[in-house]
This record gives sequence, structure tokens and C-alpha cells, in this order.
Amino acid sequence: MTDKKDDFIFGLRPVIEAIEAGKTIDKIFVQNALQGPIYAELKAILAKNKIRPNYVPVEKLNRFTRKNHQGVVAFISDVPFHKVEDIVPQLFEEGKTPFLLILDRLTDVRNFGAICRTAECVGIDAVVIPEKGAAPINSDAIKTSAGALYNVKICKAPNLAHVVDFLQQSGISVFAASEKAEKLIYDVDFTEPCAVVMGNEETGISKEVLHHSDEKIKLPIEGKTQSLNVSVACGAILYEAVRQKMTAKAGL
Repeated sequence: MTDKKDDFIFGLRPVIEAIEAGKTIDKIFVQNALQGPIYAELKAILAKNKIRPNYVPVEKLNRFTRKNHQGVVAFISDVPFHKVEDIVPQLFEEGKTPFLLILDRLTDVRNFGAICRTAECVGIDAVVIPEKGAAPINSDAIKTSAGALYNVKICKAPNLAHVVDFLQQSGISVFAASEKAEKLIYDVDFTEPCAVVMGNEETGISKEVLHHSDEKIKLPIEGKTQSLNVSVACGAILYEAVRQKMTAKAGL
């Protein structure tokens, strides 16, 4: 069964049918220790389609719906997902200068939607998010993005640190936004192939991703409030990149 308002499907057979019909599965939650022949069928289909389930206690599933979920709830998305490993080579082949955005465990749907709106406006080639711990890409996210989510490529990855390594090996510099950075955003070169990393609203960028990044960068803060909303900070950083690119293009 489906719930249009919350963008999710529940029940073993409906989830199987959704996957076989080609629906994009944003997240799927499966009850711990679930058994049975129909679940075995679902498990095989998940493996075949490289969809990683989140195993959770039944109490979490009950928070999604009090109806008979049969131990499985899947959130669906109208937005297709891509692989960053496919996009980057294609960008170089097309003669483009890759410009990517990595969102490390952003959980607020409205922040995510607003950031994707800005990303699309500045010409970001792809937004990379983790498979687990990210905001759902649902109708609220699409609405907040003003539809931009339909026009920017979203990549899901099991490990963002591995993505950073892959980008670096591809000749792409990775700049991590951190309040503890010493270098300002105006002191790095955004005109070369690059990716910007923004972190979780509360804890920032994970230590592993920070460690793998090329540079830590920050915005100047002159007031008493020592931090900006992540969507606002991301917009300021991305538009500094736009300014640099426009200046370089004009030969100034």
C-alpha cells in the first residue's frame, strides 16, 4: 500500500512490485530478524538492484504507519539517482570543468531542498549524498527546491570518504566547509575542477571526510553569532565560486 502524502509504500508485496516497476527507492526500512518466503524474495530483489536496507526495530516502522506494514516500509522518490563514478568521466569527456557538491548527512528536508535549488542555479554538475543518514528526497524536498531537484543530478554513495578519494584521483580538488578552518573561501581556486563539502546541521562534516579533503575553508564571521544556517552558508560559498569562474572567463 502507498501513502501519497508521505511518499512511502509499505507491505512486502507492494514494495516488491514498486521495485520491479522501476520506482526509485530513496530509503527502505526492514524489521530486524524478518523471515518468510516473501521476504526472501524481497531480499533477493534488493540485492539484485543494489538497494541497501536499513534494519530497524518494529517500533520505528510503527512510527511510519500503524497499518499492517508486514515489517517493511520503503520511501519512494520521483527523482532518479546516479553514480558519481559515471558522471565525472562524462563531464571530462564533454570538455567541462567538474563542479560538484557533497552534502554530508544533512537531515533537514527544507535545508536540502533549498541547497539543491541554489546548486541548480549555479550550475552544479551533481549533488552527492550518503545512502544512510541523509534527508529524504520527498515531495517536501522537491517543493522547497522549487522543482530544481528535477534538474540537478543526485548521486547516492555508501561512503563519502571514498567519493572524496575518487574525486581526488580524478583530478578534482575537494574543499570542506568548516568553522574551524583557517583559510577563507576567497583564498582557494574554484575555477579548477572542484567539489564543495557541506556538513550536518549540528555536527558538521564527519572527521573521516574532513581528513580526506584537500582544504578546509570557511566564511568570515564578524558578528556575535558564530555560525550560519547551512543553506545560507552553502549559497555564499557556491556564489563565490561563480564569481571566480565569471571573472576568469572575462579574463580579469
